[in-house]
Amino acid sequence: MSYFERTEVEADMKELVVSSDELKEAVARLSSIEGVGFLTAAVVIGETDGFHLIKSRAQLTAYAGLDVVEFQSGSSVKKASKISKRGNRYLRKAVYFPAVCQIRQKNEFYNIYERVRNKSGQKKKGLVAVSRKILCLMYTLHKNKTDYNPKYQEEKIAAKDLSAKTKVGSTDVSETAYTA
Repeated sequence: MSYFERTEVEADMKELVVSSDELKEAVARLSSIEGVGFLTAAVVIGETDGFHLIKSRAQLTAYAGLDVVEFQSGSSVKKASKISKRGNRYLRKAVYFPAVCQIRQKNEFYNIYERVRNKSGQKKKGLVAVSRKILCLMYTLHKNKTDYNPKYQEEKIAAKDLSAKTKVGSTDVSETAYTA
């Protein structure tokens, strides 16, 4: 595909997205993730048909071909597990470069990458794990109609700690009432 053909296709995609409020919101929502641009968001929404037929994250990862498969025949033959690649190759390609961008940012996705890379010894497996995580995050953001919050995990842990402290405080009060 030449440069001119590519720019024409991208212009047509932008025109289609701008013409629909639903698509415009969905692309903006997915683009709120660092490393995910207009083109990636539009490809993911287009290839999944707006996530209409997707019922779960497991189904989405299988559709993209990012699910892990094992080959085992009895007790004697066991090959290393790998991704199936039976799914949509355009979807896999679309989430690969956002995964590379996230790893360079050294954020929570980098922690996932490092954990998988240290466990398996292969950088590519870490990239696939981050790609899968980004795709699942896109699905969750689209389903819940929320924008990406990079501090979500920290806020969730802080809220959990606060509720645990409040619960402990109320328990102590009720225990003292019984002992008095």
